[in-house]
Amino acid sequence: MMNKGKALSLMLAATLSVSALTACGGNNNNNGAASPSSAASGSAGASGSAASGAKDTITALLPPVSPTYQDNFDQMEKDFNAKYPNLTLKIEPASWEDMTQKLDTQVNAGSPPDIAFIGSDGIAKYVQQGMALDLTDVATPEMTGDYDAAPLEYMKNGSGLYGFPAYMEVHALGGNKEFLEAAGIDWKNVQKNGWTYDEFREAIKKGVVKNGDATSRYGFVFATAGVASKDYLGIMAKSAGMPAAFTKELKYAYTSKNYLELLTDLRQLIDDGSMPKELSSVDAGKRWNMFLTGQTMITGKGLATFENSAKKNNAKIDAKDGSAVKDSIKVDYIVLPVPTFAGAEPVSYTVVDGYVAFRGKKEPTAEHKANIAKAAYFLSSGQVAATTNNDLFAAHITKSGREAAASMPIERSADNVAAVETMLSHAAPARPDIPADLGAKAIKIENEVIIPKMQALLANEIKPQEMYDAVKKAAIDAFGEDGIVQD
Repeated sequence: MMNKGKALSLMLAATLSVSALTACGGNNNNNGAASPSSAASGSAGASGSAASGAKDTITALLPPVSPTYQDNFDQMEKDFNAKYPNLTLKIEPASWEDMTQKLDTQVNAGSPPDIAFIGSDGIAKYVQQGMALDLTDVATPEMTGDYDAAPLEYMKNGSGLYGFPAYMEVHALGGNKEFLEAAGIDWKNVQKNGWTYDEFREAIKKGVVKNGDATSRYGFVFATAGVASKDYLGIMAKSAGMPAAFTKELKYAYTSKNYLELLTDLRQLIDDGSMPKELSSVDAGKRWNMFLTGQTMITGKGLATFENSAKKNNAKIDAKDGSAVKDSIKVDYIVLPVPTFAGAEPVSYTVVDGYVAFRGKKEPTAEHKANIAKAAYFLSSGQVAATTNNDLFAAHITKSGREAAASMPIERSADNVAAVETMLSHAAPARPDIPADLGAKAIKIENEVIIPKMQALLANEIKPQEMYDAVKKAAIDAFGEDGIVQD
């Protein structure tokens, strides 16, 4: 996703100390090399032909998936070793901000970790590079049968299964209940029936509070800078008639006339004064701070975990805890759907992030490959998944996770739970049919054209038509005139 970045709890992004995995990247096990201990003992694993039960180390690069996720790394390593005494799980922490760069550096060096936590929409890129590891032949029926079918499908590309999902959630918006009601917005009706762009535009105008020429509260603030730079447009495009970068006929979708209308609408919200003129510089942490300090009525992107984060900050305010966000106010967090654009049907951006398997320059041994599958399954199921998803307020997607979570009750708003279920009923389907080469080209256009042009559009340096023309030109160069939508 959460990335795409799509990933959960972006407001939690923080620079964390990094262990020595990079240094031992060349000693990771993607090439079938075993851990130093096994090498010292003369294990066959060191030569790439480990016998069953031989010692082995599996490396994992993991960001702060949930608020307390990285606090549990030591326990996760111990529990994995207790379950598999011959195996060691070595975790390298990363921040959301440096996750992609760190992974790509290791991939380009030919020594990635065995497992990395990434958005499922990034799998195609690594399949195209030949660095994603297909686990199809080592994922046992007991493993794959534990997952709900829909999120597991997101971890596939073509016929390959490249990892296991951690959660399936929707990118929503989050509202301040007090401000919504003061503005006369029937948020319960919006939760049930959604809203169009025009309805949304008028609603957020009512949330603006001005003192003279200065705006003390905006109607809507969305993070558009840093690691969240691609989220805003990507999430909104789903409900603008473009549920994926490619149509079912495998034509590039972001050359549709709806794309131009969407760009025009998003610029209009700033020109209305409902969003800050400086929106292009608002990163994930700043927009969450603006929400908790009452500087905006609606925030994005919103995920279920933010209800939990708001509750925790409320409790700190009540307890006069100095660690509460400075100048923050108590907030009842309301889950809201994104609006629909250009008369399109609502389609929710479903974020499926998970534990994706990687390989180095050499083919891993069958034993090591099976051990990677064991580790990826361990991290995405049972107690680990239950703990993580409860921390995120995310739905459980494995039978073992549901069973483990049964003794971990959490307190959530029933209205918000129902709103998320409604949005999930409109979820964009998985698209494993998109060939890896097309997917990789689409990611390249996103990184090299869409993101920088969107930043320029938000900063009012270019017009919507100019951005649309640039995206269309890049798409024609990549896919040809017949490979794009021309409506």
